[in-house]
Amino acid sequence: MNARSMILAGLSAAVLAGCAQDTQQVEAWVAEVRARPAQPLDPLPPLQTFPAYEYSSQGLRDPFAAPQNSREAAGPRPDPNRRKEALEAFPLDALRMVGTIGDGGGIVALVLAPDKVTHRVRSGNYLGQSDGRVVRIGPERIDMVELVSDGSGGWMERQATLALEDN
Repeated sequence: MNARSMILAGLSAAVLAGCAQDTQQVEAWVAEVRARPAQPLDPLPPLQTFPAYEYSSQGLRDPFAAPQNSREAAGPRPDPNRRKEALEAFPLDALRMVGTIGDGGGIVALVLAPDKVTHRVRSGNYLGQSDGRVVRIGPERIDMVELVSDGSGGWMERQATLALEDN
């Protein structure tokens, strides 16, 4: 062993030897405290009574249930059986119209998705996450009709456009 280790071992033994003093005083104090009678507990406060409340809205509609009205069946609705197209995975504001191909009735729009893939879009295709159906493609914009919830269980059509960006 080197000198440092020996000095450290000697100091540790001296410190531990100081801890082995007479503990009779501490043990006597602990016994005295345990022998004292316990303090009495405070009595419980009296129970407070509340007036009864009569719920008078038994026959009304449950505010947490979905509304049941005749508007649900009428009007436009998204087709749950329609196969989703690739550009419906992205929000409309994330899509960019970057150009067109063709002219007249055979015009095709070029739309850049956030995954950096350019897609060809024709009338009748769907874009965005709100069932946006393309109704017209012009040289500088795509006109769509989206289906959005009206907040009461029905759906309404909303016009939307995707314009060609100037770079």
